[in-house]
Amino acid sequence: MSDLLERLRGRGWRMTAQRRVVVEVLDGEHVHLTADEVHARAVVKLPEISRATVYNTLGELVSLGEVIEVATDRRAKRYDPNAHRPHQHLVCARCGAIRDVHPTGNPLASLPDSERFGFTISDVEVTYRGVCPNCA
Repeated sequence: MSDLLERLRGRGWRMTAQRRVVVEVLDGEHVHLTADEVHARAVVKLPEISRATVYNTLGELVSLGEVIEVATDRRAKRYDPNAHRPHQHLVCARCGAIRDVHPTGNPLASLPDSERFGFTISDVEVTYRGVCPNCA
């Protein structure tokens, strides 16, 4: 399980019923849901929750740095609550399933100085692509 709810409590984030449901839907490992998927799951727990509330809550969580927006190809943005543990993503090219992966080594160090063009690099995003066992 992720520690998203505890992190938000620690920040003193006002926890309304709607916000709590969105956070509960996002809780877990390897969670990479679209906003529509978050809404569909939230409605099961709280039928009156609106799509706008889900979108607004997700936007707040991203602004707070507690959730990461993940964009893979031309698919809808997904929301990853694993915002405080460095990781990369493994994406199925057929169904779009996403898993968090933790490769060894420092991807920042693998870019030689001659390829940095004077940039001061602050972040690296690596996406591994393949076909998941369900699609194989």
